[in-house]
Amino acid sequence: MQFFDFMMVPTVLFMVVVMPIWLVMHYRAKGKTGRGLANDDQAILDDLLRTLDSLSTRMATLESILDERNPRWRHEADRE
Repeated sequence: MQFFDFMMVPTVLFMVVVMPIWLVMHYRAKGKTGRGLANDDQAILDDLLRTLDSLSTRMATLESILDERNPRWRHEADRE
């Protein structure tokens, strides 16, 4: 009986204080993830994708220039 009395107080405190806060925070976070990206975040993502495309094009151009000037540059870079 003592163990039950001992565990009664923490259990009640958990159920009354911690659990409601936990549930509210959990479902608030779930709601935010379900909405998708905000307009600002979407604009930043689009800008990053455009930058990635341009950098990818630049990299391909640089590789083609290096291939013309030194066809073995890839081998030499792997050894280092």
